[in-house]
Amino acid sequence: QVQLVESGGGLVQSGGSLRLSCAASGSLVSINTMGWYRQAPGKQRELVAAITSVGRTNYKDSMKGRFTISRDITRNTVYLQMNSLEAEDTAVYYCNAWVPEDSIHYWGKGTLVTVSS
Repeated sequence: QVQLVESGGGLVQSGGSLRLSCAASGSLVSINTMGWYRQAPGKQRELVAAITSVGRTNYKDSMKGRFTISRDITRNTVYLQMNSLEAEDTAVYYCNAWVPEDSIHYWGKGTLVTVSS
């Protein structure tokens, strides 16, 4: 079992920045990849960025150069630094952990990011 708790969402003006945090607990050694997804109203959930257990990162093309995913192994926390935010970035952001041996994706409850234009 893996538990994920997101924080750091809020209201920000267009062009501003936010840093999201995802604190993980539980069976951490079983996690292969952690990532951030987002879901805007009326849209499907989409991958924003992911980071593997060896530090390899992957981003949705439209986020490259604006968003940065990182991790602090000592704190069991994954971060998403978001810069140059746009109104289109408004969504609920979810933390995800992939445990391949269980074939399970674990999800946090999400944190709302609202970007005002």
